[in-house]
Amino acid sequence: MKRYQIHITGKQGIFDPAGAASKNALLTLGYEGLEDLRIGKFIELSCADDVSPAQVEEMCAKLLANPVIEDFRIEEIVGNTEVA
Repeated sequence: MKRYQIHITGKQGIFDPAGAASKNALLTLGYEGLEDLRIGKFIELSCADDVSPAQVEEMCAKLLANPVIEDFRIEEIVGNTEVA
């Protein structure tokens, strides 16, 4: 079995309403010095050994991320390391 971690974030320059609302809320709570806050998605994917990294990239481009407004980064988890 192969395991992947997929990190999806909004492209630079695309407005992130959830990030902006969270930043404003933290400032209201008294947390100073915040310059930017962006919210993304984190996906853990387990698949058969014959699923290639290229196929995982295709999954991201076609469904898991919106390549028009989001960037994604894929990491293959090697060994028996537990993903937290």
